[in-house]
Amino acid sequence: MLRQEVVDVLHLPPFHQKMGEAGLFPLRPVAPAVLQINVGKMCNQVCKHCHVDAGPDRKEIMTRETMQLCLDALAQTNIPTVDLTGGAPEMNPDFRWFVEEISKLGRKVIVRCNLTIIVANKKYHDLPEFFRQHGVEVVSSLPFYSADKTDRQRGDGVFADSIRALQMLNAVGYGQPGSGLTLNLVYNPAGAFMPGPQAGLELQFKRALQKDFGIVFNSLFAITNIPVSRFLDYLIESGNYAGYMEKLVNAFNPTAAAGVMCRDTISVGWDGGLYDCDFNQMLDLHVASPSRHIRNFDAVALAQRAVVVNQHCYGCTAGAGSSCGGTVA
Repeated sequence: MLRQEVVDVLHLPPFHQKMGEAGLFPLRPVAPAVLQINVGKMCNQVCKHCHVDAGPDRKEIMTRETMQLCLDALAQTNIPTVDLTGGAPEMNPDFRWFVEEISKLGRKVIVRCNLTIIVANKKYHDLPEFFRQHGVEVVSSLPFYSADKTDRQRGDGVFADSIRALQMLNAVGYGQPGSGLTLNLVYNPAGAFMPGPQAGLELQFKRALQKDFGIVFNSLFAITNIPVSRFLDYLIESGNYAGYMEKLVNAFNPTAAAGVMCRDTISVGWDGGLYDCDFNQMLDLHVASPSRHIRNFDAVALAQRAVVVNQHCYGCTAGAGSSCGGTVA
């Protein structure tokens, strides 16, 4: 029997209907700018909002063979940026080799780092220097600039470890003016609500982290929590699912919808499967194309696909929009 929380959202308009009203359905891709690769679900943290359901017990890890297929596909394209995510991508045993090989192809590398991995074990302590050597752009999660809110979402002691890691990144030049080493932070709301204005949040974070810890960074990305995996479980269990979905639907913004990241991003799963985004990946919604695995990568076929959408997509089109690079409208 369906939970009442789930039944209560059945009246909401299908996402494709809203997109159609905005003249955006079917949603078509533009030239790909990012190849986002999930190198595994293993992580040293178990965060309450995690859409990957990542943790220390997850064994799904991308092999070097699949990484090589990604490199082969990349070499066929002009995609300028590779975005490495997880789990904690650094826990993949071939992570450093992969970063080096991507760099040899002349592509920009973004690593989505949870910060605590840097101080979790001495074998990771040199990650800031490794990132610096390869010009990696570091995008780091930090729920808030205080310990209570951060630890509530990510676990005891996470804030202190995150601050230490940020100071280590600053020490090698990350976030420092004129260094050319980009350090961006990601903010996710800690509950069933949308993030506030990104510019205001960035200013708050910069002032607080500089004042209290001497930490500097480049930009802050405010990202809406998408109702999948652990965050969906939280919404249903807390009785917030229907209310949250109604907020997202009522805040639908056609301008944000036109700029969603799935239009210029191709997502690769740990096993090489191809998806329109990391969220679709977690729902096992492959691309609508004959090219469904990295071994069969076909840029022409992928360019002709329609992006696969569903109700969770409201999260990326609400308000100022949401993407892995923050707001889009």
